[in-house]
Amino acid sequence: MLSHFFGPPLSMPQRQRLALPVIVLAQWCGTSLWFSINGVAATLVSQVGLDEAVIGQLTIAVQLGFILGTLLIATTGLADRFRASQVFLVASLLGASCNLAMIMVIDQPHLALALRWLTGFCLAGIYPLGMKLVIGWTPRHTGAALAWLVGMLTLGTAMPHLVRGMTLSLPWGWTLALTSLLAVGGGLAVRWLGDGPHLPGTSSGVSLTEGLAAWRSRNFRAAAGGYFGHCWELYAFWLLVPLLVAREIDRLGLGPGWIAWLSFAVIALGMPGSIAAGHFSRRHGRHRMANLALATSGSLCLVYPLIGQLPPSLLLALLGLWGFSVVADSAQFSSLASEAAPRDRVGATLAVMNAIGFALTLPGIWLGSQLWASLGPSVAWLLLPGPLLGLWAMRGLRRK
Repeated sequence: MLSHFFGPPLSMPQRQRLALPVIVLAQWCGTSLWFSINGVAATLVSQVGLDEAVIGQLTIAVQLGFILGTLLIATTGLADRFRASQVFLVASLLGASCNLAMIMVIDQPHLALALRWLTGFCLAGIYPLGMKLVIGWTPRHTGAALAWLVGMLTLGTAMPHLVRGMTLSLPWGWTLALTSLLAVGGGLAVRWLGDGPHLPGTSSGVSLTEGLAAWRSRNFRAAAGGYFGHCWELYAFWLLVPLLVAREIDRLGLGPGWIAWLSFAVIALGMPGSIAAGHFSRRHGRHRMANLALATSGSLCLVYPLIGQLPPSLLLALLGLWGFSVVADSAQFSSLASEAAPRDRVGATLAVMNAIGFALTLPGIWLGSQLWASLGPSVAWLLLPGPLLGLWAMRGLRRK
């Protein structure tokens, strides 16, 4: 059936050439579900009567769903019992359905929270499974491909803002409908591609004890600590971007339509940031690139509230630099952690590390959404502990 949409079956060499572009584009489409509500946040505040605190709660629900979904997939061996491309497709279809249903229940808080939780649960079958598909198709280029995957996650996060900017004359529900359509397309593309020939052996699941075994390694503790600090800042920053952009747009006297376009630009700059970090890490070392990116975004957490009265155009440029650097270290931390993890427990170790990291996104999101109304740009100081603790943890990394 899929050949009806994508053409006749291709040979294995042809699929291998197309594998990485297909996977990263599908990742971009699927992860557009992540911040779909944030893409229409300004409209929901003005037309539906929601406030920043409610938007924060909906974002936290997605994170909680992703955390539980990731742990469930890891501990049950779900991704090893079924083909990765099949899990990716089912997760994309279900996530798209939950995202679309939000249009009907946005004014019913409990149903809205439940649907966002389910969307996050489905995302656990998209983002981590994309990593497994990369291993299956391009095992010799996993490091570079991981940077592309993180870049596409970032672009997917920004995508709802772009879609909203393109549909400002239409009801806000069109943004959710189009992001759902993108997710369906991504799932179909991955199912058409199928699983690669180099997937690791199957497993019946892992225990949390196995996932925590790597903590005996000093290098793993350092890389994981850096990753945890990065997580504290990252998603809270993405939540705050439309609010920070709206402040400068208002000071410039521009129309509200600019908020969506510039929010997309700020977040999407993380894609070239991630890819550039992956490129330069081969020459300068992953630890140096991770520290540089974390120090840059941390410095902006500290400085941005202090310079809030500078010209709006300059502050928007600094937001662009922040967006470029805030996710550039993600793939580097994951690579450093995977190197330090026991070879027979890499999957369990990274699953537990990712679950802890995403759990640490919750305080920053909650604090940022709850306190924006009273603190304004000064809320960025609440993100600063993440980079500081991450840099402190990375001091323990023994470099070979």
